[in-house]
Amino acid sequence: MESLRSGDGRRDPADGPLVTRRRELADVSRGAVLDAFEPPRSLWTPPDGPAIAGWGAASTIAADGPDRFAAVRDAAERLFSGLDADGETAVARPRLFGGFAFHDDHEPVGPWEGFAGARFVLPQVQLVWSEDGVWLTVAAVDPPDLDAVDRRLDAVAEEIEARASTVESAAPPGVVERERTTSREEWRRQVRAAVERIEGGDLRKVVLAQALSTELGAPLSVPGAMARLDEAYPDCHRFLVQPEAGASFFGATPERLVALSGRTVRTEALAGSTGRGDTPEEDEWLANELLDSEKDIHEHELVAEAVREQLAPFAGSIRTGQRTVRKLPTVQHLQTPITAELDDVEHVLSLVEALHPTPAVGGLPPETAWETIKETETFDRGWYAAPVGWFDAAGDGAFAVGIRSALARGDRATLFAGAGIVADSDPDREWDEVQLKYGPMLDALE
Repeated sequence: MESLRSGDGRRDPADGPLVTRRRELADVSRGAVLDAFEPPRSLWTPPDGPAIAGWGAASTIAADGPDRFAAVRDAAERLFSGLDADGETAVARPRLFGGFAFHDDHEPVGPWEGFAGARFVLPQVQLVWSEDGVWLTVAAVDPPDLDAVDRRLDAVAEEIEARASTVESAAPPGVVERERTTSREEWRRQVRAAVERIEGGDLRKVVLAQALSTELGAPLSVPGAMARLDEAYPDCHRFLVQPEAGASFFGATPERLVALSGRTVRTEALAGSTGRGDTPEEDEWLANELLDSEKDIHEHELVAEAVREQLAPFAGSIRTGQRTVRKLPTVQHLQTPITAELDDVEHVLSLVEALHPTPAVGGLPPETAWETIKETETFDRGWYAAPVGWFDAAGDGAFAVGIRSALARGDRATLFAGAGIVADSDPDREWDEVQLKYGPMLDALE
């Protein structure tokens, strides 16, 4: 298949015009085509809106350090400034997919090799499943000629349609060994130290996390894992970021960070957790207990207040919805929807930078919480609990928080989960909450 200078896509976005071509396809199964082309690969399946998959790299943008949000935005503006796109099908527009590390001094080493402080890929091949049909878009930066892009579109469409009838369901690899990065006693010491710091007055809340390293019974089939997450967690944002062969960061997160369309912003506060009941009656009792829990309501309101404050410099109006219980297969959360109308046109990355990290995954005050996390945790967060998503040439986009997630390489996978610590947190209860939050990824592996 003609490569159109594919390589690894590591080219200056200003090297030449960006050319995209699109067409509608017959219905195609995501599971049938996810392995159709080589990495880098991206997958974004939200509970509302189109599902999107991407393969290859027409262009790659990477950045590190505290200015990474602005650096990505500036590079993307240069890339999209030379856009030559056909048609008016908005759903098939080209997008950049990727995300950020949790900390701005992230080093892409060890298990996080290939995951820069910020990394976004404009796929050579993009498929969108929407109410308007299935749309294929191919992209090339500075192609040899426009006919070459059209030929690539034809060849990719033929390849996808050939694979559409070859759906294979891979069995879970199974988990044969587990190793915790944090012992239960060490966790108790960490939580008690955080509570003492909160009682001392310089910290209001901090989210401490753990990692669970697993050995699998076989190399992980990414399409199989994503299919299981799709089936079990349709109300979550399912995502995959695979910058290279063998390395996959994926998850099913219940937490939207931000979605921007025009001047309309959608986000939410998601904090405060409990388990699910074995019977409908027990489940309802747990939900009511959560709604009445002073500790969980306090933790939740800290998050909601911070989100409103972070949006305030951009927004002409902010509306907060009713606090409810969000029920997931293994856990229940307090959730409050928040919407805003912006005063001026903004890029979604400006909002991502303002909102990350929310107190639901970081803490308050943010800088003190960051310091506490760095001093306390016994593993590298990498991209865990950080923004993952996409944006387009207009600066619209959607990002989720990379929780309920795992990093897989071959027959190894590391799972991540955390809990919010406030003044009246109990270490053993928070330990149990973390174990519940491993559930989605363990379900995908076992």
